[in-house]
Amino acid sequence: MADNTDEQSRRAPDPRRRSQRAQNAIVDAAEELLGEVGYSRLTMEAIAARARVGKQTIYRWWPSKAAVVFEVFTRLTGAEAGQPLPDTGDLAADLKTVLRATIDEFNDPATDRTTRAFTAEVQHDEEFARAVTEQLVRPNGEAVKERLRSGQAAGQLATDVDLDLVVELLNGPVNHRWLLRTAPITHEYADRLVDTVLRGLRP
Repeated sequence: MADNTDEQSRRAPDPRRRSQRAQNAIVDAAEELLGEVGYSRLTMEAIAARARVGKQTIYRWWPSKAAVVFEVFTRLTGAEAGQPLPDTGDLAADLKTVLRATIDEFNDPATDRTTRAFTAEVQHDEEFARAVTEQLVRPNGEAVKERLRSGQAAGQLATDVDLDLVVELLNGPVNHRWLLRTAPITHEYADRLVDTVLRGLRP
């Protein structure tokens, strides 16, 4: 009898696996539709239809369309917003590692498509812009500032610099090149950018 019970347990559907499959299908659908129609025309109904789930199934895990798209972005970049930066003791090397990874993301067609959809929507949707700032931009900026503070403590960065401004100095040029397609963004460019910024901010 026990053997039959064990066999039945092995054959019974695992609700956790079923939930994970449904979540993956929803994120896949959102990613596909985002590339096809853009953020403004993306709807929960369309995501549900593409994923072959009920709309309420989506709302079980994500409260809004923006939350689903953030999930797409998180999966594409492979990290949650605000993850600590590497700290090897070499500030320049660590910042180069992070900027190189950012550039790799921008050069990936899927991430490029999703990020451009984000950027376009931010221009005319204030609520979405606030969500992007609160859930993505600010946490990532704080992570960079925490690494910069570590650099200050190690004597690699002046203690009186405006850390918010340093974050913008590091990210702004990369975003400018990527957004306007003015020039290729490469690892070599990331390295030169970090060296140039830090050169003016040494103690």
